[in-house]
Amino acid sequence: MTPALVVVGAGPRGTGVLERIAANLAEVYGDHPLDIHLVDPHPPGGGRIWRHDQSPLLWMNSHAEDVTLFTDDTVEMAGSVTPGPDLAAWAAAYRESTLPPPAVAAGPELDAEIRGLTPAGFASRRLQSAYLGWVHARVRAALPPQVTVHEHRRAAVRVEGAPDGLQRVWLAGSGTPLTADAVLLTLGHLDTEPDDEQRALTAFAARHGLTHLPPAYTADSDLSALAPGAPVLVRGLGLAFVDLMVLVTEGRGGRYTTGADGRLVYHPSGAEPVLYAGSRRGVPYRSKIGYGWQGDPPPLPRFLTAEVVDALHATAGPGGPDFTRDLWPLIDKELGWAHYHRLFTTRPGATRTAWDDFAEKYAAAAPLSEELRTLVATAVPDPADRLDLAALDRPLAGTVHPDSAALQAALRAHIAADLDRRHDPAHSPDLAVFLGLLSVYGQLLRLGDSGQRWHGFFSYLASGPPGPRLRQLAALSEAGIVHFLGPDTAFTADEESGLFRAASPAVPGHHVEARVLVEARLPDAAAVRSADPLPRGLLGDGAVAGPGGLLRVDPADGRLLGPGGLPHPRRFALGPHTDARGAGAFTRPRTNSSSFRQNDATARALLALLRGTGERVPVPVPSPSRGTHVPDQ
Repeated sequence: MTPALVVVGAGPRGTGVLERIAANLAEVYGDHPLDIHLVDPHPPGGGRIWRHDQSPLLWMNSHAEDVTLFTDDTVEMAGSVTPGPDLAAWAAAYRESTLPPPAVAAGPELDAEIRGLTPAGFASRRLQSAYLGWVHARVRAALPPQVTVHEHRRAAVRVEGAPDGLQRVWLAGSGTPLTADAVLLTLGHLDTEPDDEQRALTAFAARHGLTHLPPAYTADSDLSALAPGAPVLVRGLGLAFVDLMVLVTEGRGGRYTTGADGRLVYHPSGAEPVLYAGSRRGVPYRSKIGYGWQGDPPPLPRFLTAEVVDALHATAGPGGPDFTRDLWPLIDKELGWAHYHRLFTTRPGATRTAWDDFAEKYAAAAPLSEELRTLVATAVPDPADRLDLAALDRPLAGTVHPDSAALQAALRAHIAADLDRRHDPAHSPDLAVFLGLLSVYGQLLRLGDSGQRWHGFFSYLASGPPGPRLRQLAALSEAGIVHFLGPDTAFTADEESGLFRAASPAVPGHHVEARVLVEARLPDAAAVRSADPLPRGLLGDGAVAGPGGLLRVDPADGRLLGPGGLPHPRRFALGPHTDARGAGAFTRPRTNSSSFRQNDATARALLALLRGTGERVPVPVPSPSRGTHVPDQ
């Protein structure tokens, strides 16, 4: 019988592994026949999140030149490199007619976008879907004739089979399972069942005839209940909020113009609701940095190295290193190292000592110590030139305003200052900190899931929206379409009034009530609460979850782990539903991407298993001199 592999999830991660299978096939598997079954109800390449069928107003939040699915010579892996164009280069080749048009670019709107895309531009998700579809088609075409790919536009609902035997993958609406020698789950982002708080809010809404929209992917949400002119409470100011903002403003006929003073002005259509948005920080994510790197990068990692992380892991208890006690002090010191290296290099007038002397004393001082703070204060006289992660993380902490109008003015000033700073190369220590964040992320992947505090902090500083989106947000605030609630906003269900209520300590005595509450945040990736029956079924069939509810996998090759840490010989998983979730499905070119390293190691392990050797293929140890970029949804 021909060996068979079932890949559940044909989006960008499944496509990335398929690309690595093609690259490693001749060396590891030979010229034997092979059946590959791709299972996904959505079109291959883009999958659900990056499908073509969504609003053209929704953008990526990565520059076009920072998006690729192709390996390069920086990727430390056993397989051969198969180069290919990043998104910007692909669009340029399309414009120059050196590539055939993508199959989904049937309309003039998408064609015009491809022709107008610049390397520093932000593509729509529909354009990214076209790129991913093209990559998938190219990967399929690279497979030799003895490999047959079967597409199944259905959802997988269950996997059965003994560890030492064939696996059966059951599909929705089918009475006959797929039989496989190995199964790979690249499920991408999943919906989750509501937690206790969300169930209580939904029940409250049902009792009082209100609307509660739980965490979801905004493109999939039914926003029809957000009536024109009606107040809507929104919990969250991250990327999901930006999507919501776009869909209920431009998506309902509003438009922007640029005033004589250069400021953006919003012209309502009259169909918009009025959004009252708050969160823990009370501010939107920081803008994407709008300039490139010049000169030598900071020498990273310096303090949070692979050796340090491995030593912490080896000496920690069963739960691994404690983030606050063991990791955060080193992260603070590592990001400070990146910041001050750039400051001393580019703005020597802002410092009082020589870099070599500062660097020696900085390295010797304990993280977060008084000695370190004194050293920095002495060497960098202006507090504005020092790195203060606490102030960056909570810029409104402790602020109080006399009324809501004052808070709105303060938030617009905050957004304007952030945009100015993130687009001014004179503040390039900020970009050095960004590189430090990528380095830290790459090292923390060695620990599996690092917890929500780290992911939230990283996303806030490094994965914010494009600058134009924040300019639009400021214009919507000026137009009275968006109102900011402030930091530490409390969202409650008031039984007496029968309404949702929101209030922040930043404006004492002020609150807002509404009949609609929208949770503007993505569903939790925890497999234990997944709305998809497949990962829940795996947990009932021997797979185990880590402390955060994510499926545990072997970092060497992605095999699912069972009790006692024993790997399943035939079941593999990669992506955000696993404790190796940190690596994105696509990434920046030339960054030794951890996702590409994972894809290559898993592809080689699968091919070795399918050939019958059962050989384990280790992941090469990441270079300590390179970081990892994790692009955003």
